[in-house]
Amino acid sequence: MPKVVYVSPAGDTHEIDVPAGMTVMAAALKNGIDGIVAECGGVCMCSTCHVFVDHQFFDRLPSAQDTEEAVLEIAAVERQPTSRLSCQIKVTDDLDGLIVRIPEKQR
Repeated sequence: MPKVVYVSPAGDTHEIDVPAGMTVMAAALKNGIDGIVAECGGVCMCSTCHVFVDHQFFDRLPSAQDTEEAVLEIAAVERQPTSRLSCQIKVTDDLDGLIVRIPEKQR
């Protein structure tokens, strides 16, 4: 089962086994990861599941769709080149070890 590593703003790490096909956001909620708020429930409307994807994994992700790009523009923390919405990242075997950093705030 692929693993996802969530890094808090303070630098604490939480490594979670995530079934392939589950989103990074859903796995965070299921496992009580602080900082992933997901107010809209994962429908790409609120930016409260914003994460910074580690550079080594970023190019393995499908490109962000126009809706995700627009929603990232309203994120509480300024977007970075590797910003994504965790509701739009489906875990695959190729993403085993994925590292995502959680911003300081989501609202």
